[in-house]
Amino acid sequence: MSKLKAAREKVNLTQEELAEQSGVSVRTIQRIEAGTDPKGYTLKVLAKTLGVEQDELLKAVAKQEPLPLGFLKLVNLSSLPVAFLPPLNIIIPWVIMLLKKELVPMAKQLVSVQILWTVAAFVLFMLSAFLRNWLSMSNGFTLVVMILLALSNIALILWNAITLDKKKAPAIRLKFSLV
Repeated sequence: MSKLKAAREKVNLTQEELAEQSGVSVRTIQRIEAGTDPKGYTLKVLAKTLGVEQDELLKAVAKQEPLPLGFLKLVNLSSLPVAFLPPLNIIIPWVIMLLKKELVPMAKQLVSVQILWTVAAFVLFMLSAFLRNWLSMSNGFTLVVMILLALSNIALILWNAITLDKKKAPAIRLKFSLV
């Protein structure tokens, strides 16, 4: 239960009554009780109306669940055995997330990085094929590019694994999620 809801119920107020007394919309109160962090004026007015300290309303909201580090490592390292098969480096971690029913944002980030790597690898591979034809290079050039791309994926996966161990966060964090 959120701290706001507990404080509201302690003084026997409904969400509508608290909204009327504080001047904050009912929808905003619902969002805060659902877990959104109250800020600025809203925090000040709600704390004053309920007769509690502002910090007390923030403590319940700032509470976070522990990071499933073992699960994140599993999702990340599940791409390693199939690093040479780009579509599987996305499908296997995604299936693990679905089977365990843990669609945590950080795990989605790890899969998103693999998606971006796969797209970039495809583009680089196609460019190398055109470059090979344009410069009349041997077929060995394509093989070298494929090996370098696979090794770069392995390096990316291992880098994320090491950073997860040390910093409890992936090495590459995207500001968006592709999954």
